Amino acid sequence: MNSISRTMAKFALGLSYDRVPQVAVREAKRFLLDSVGCALAALDHEDMQQAHRYVQELGGNPQATIIGYGTRTNIADAALMNALLIRAMDYNDIYWKQDPSHPSDIIPAALAPAEWKGRSGKELLVGILIAYELEMRLCLAAQPGVREVGWHHASLTQFVSPFVAGRMVGLTEDQLVAACGISGSSHFTLGGVVAGHLTNMKNTADPMATEAGVRAALLASTGYSGPVELFEGKEGVFHVIKNVRWDAAVMTDGLGEQFLITECGYKAFPTEALTHQPITALLEVMAEHKVAPRSVAEIVVRTTTRGADILSDPSKYDPQTKETADHSLPYCIAVAAAKGNVLASDFEEEALFDPAVRSFLGKIKVVADPEIDALFPKVKRAVVTVTTLDGTSYTRQEDFAKGSPERPLSDDDVVDKFRANASHAMSAKALDRIVDATLHLDGFRTTGEYARCLVRG
Repeated sequence: MNSISRTMAKFALGLSYDRVPQVAVREAKRFLLDSVGCALAALDHEDMQQAHRYVQELGGNPQATIIGYGTRTNIADAALMNALLIRAMDYNDIYWKQDPSHPSDIIPAALAPAEWKGRSGKELLVGILIAYELEMRLCLAAQPGVREVGWHHASLTQFVSPFVAGRMVGLTEDQLVAACGISGSSHFTLGGVVAGHLTNMKNTADPMATEAGVRAALLASTGYSGPVELFEGKEGVFHVIKNVRWDAAVMTDGLGEQFLITECGYKAFPTEALTHQPITALLEVMAEHKVAPRSVAEIVVRTTTRGADILSDPSKYDPQTKETADHSLPYCIAVAAAKGNVLASDFEEEALFDPAVRSFLGKIKVVADPEIDALFPKVKRAVVTVTTLDGTSYTRQEDFAKGSPERPLSDDDVVDKFRANASHAMSAKALDRIVDATLHLDGFRTTGEYARCLVRG
């Protein structure tokens, strides 16, 4: 009887581009374009420059390219740096039906090894689809979800990234099983990286789990062994994380026949996922009733207990860093109320202390609503009430944020978001080239040709 990791290995090795529905291929391209845009937007951020210096100082064989910078280094460090860039602004994709996750964090586990091994654009797309399929299934497999019992979703990514990298590197089935065991024995991540006062590790935990999978694949390629029953074996995942209910069938049934990537969402705002419904509701209610920022007396946000706790603790009413601000529901609502939108520029250091935004923080009240908790996580409802200085109140309920599968971004929306993110990093002509290259990735003979398009001049 096959172990779960062996079943996943068979799927990763057996998937071919020709067997994937074109709707899934289309989404893989769109998510890749969205991710590249997020990466290019983060190039000049201080934390990314620090990380880039770290990678440069390590050195290494020039196997793969770092997005934007053009630095070539070994595939593990390239995967880490590219994942950091994609994740830096908290603006890449979001999947959250049970456990929350950002599957695009794993795209670099396909991109760097595919470039090194000269894999085609079609093969790169297969790697991306493997990442989404396995990550999203793992997010659905545990109830109430590992995040609900204190583990970060990087704990799931560590299981997926070795299959993605291993397929690109050319591992055998046994080696893929070993790679999963190696990575999955080494990278469990505490949920504390996204609770309380936040640090650079908020955006680093998942990229490190992506890097771990690449290193595990390389180690397994030498014949190095790892646990073969990582999930169901003695003191394996199911036994150790036992305060959730695991459904192994969700992880393996229909692999290669059903593709979940079309159920993943895009972020319309560069903020933590639970802020999106409140932001959407506030923007809509203020626009509908033509409420001027200067006339607002109070904003009450009814949300989940998690939103009221983790995203609205005292530190979130006085954010001092980007990492805390984009996980602060009061700050995000204040920006939306004061400026009529929430943009990446609102989290740059000088913007964090904008008096117009700060003046709203004391007007915002976040309330945990048990009725909303009862719907979570299937529905992440938010109810926003805006009261004006003359005592008039307006209320809007929002269950699905812009960018979710229920309110999807069009192709034009995805391209517009990419251009808005990357416009400061490259010329309009270079951005046109990236859009065209990404949307026609299956025509590329090698991934290296595509990677060269992502380097700014």
